[in-house]
Amino acid sequence: MEIVLALAIGVMAGSGVWLLLRPRTFQVIMGLSLLAYAVNLFIFGMGRLRVGDAPIINPINGSNPDLYTDPVPQALVLTAIVIGFATTALFLVVLLASRGLSGTDHVDGQEVEKE
Repeated sequence: MEIVLALAIGVMAGSGVWLLLRPRTFQVIMGLSLLAYAVNLFIFGMGRLRVGDAPIINPINGSNPDLYTDPVPQALVLTAIVIGFATTALFLVVLLASRGLSGTDHVDGQEVEKE
């Protein structure tokens, strides 16, 4: 399972970087989103995930940290999802405003053929 998660993170990060290097603004925004999702998966995967275990200490299991899920990476990923959604929405609004003012979404400002 770890290899599948590692491959998914690698493919998403590679695709995100490739899209970041594209000249179109929408592709750059999608690349940023993919890269953010890859980082979220990486943080979530590093959080010592345990299925069905409580993130709080109970007296039966004692205080051994290996028996519990770490809640900090989960909180970080949840916060990153919310911030990433807001940032993507802001970027899309700026993209629409830029396209309305310049008539193109090409990064260097040159007019490209309308499809």
